[in-house]
Amino acid sequence: MDRTFGRLRTVFLALFAIGVAAIAVYHFVWEVPEERCVERRGWWDPATRICARPVFLADLTGRPAGDKRTPEEVAAARAKLRAQPAAAPSK
Repeated sequence: MDRTFGRLRTVFLALFAIGVAAIAVYHFVWEVPEERCVERRGWWDPATRICARPVFLADLTGRPAGDKRTPEEVAAARAKLRAQPAAAPSK
């Protein structure tokens, strides 16, 4: 009878240790990187587990921040681009 309780104790302690290890791995491999990303104000993608850095649109377009265009200005700019002749291919 004592041998049975000893084996059961060992089995339950082993299962407990495996469960604690699994929770620790989940926390440090899945949760901590997401928390770090959010702290750095990044965009966390859970599907690929990638932390992306947001890009300010004004940095890409070169326009000053807060610059608004009316629909008429957008249409005029598009018409101007269409009116320009296509550049000749260089050889």
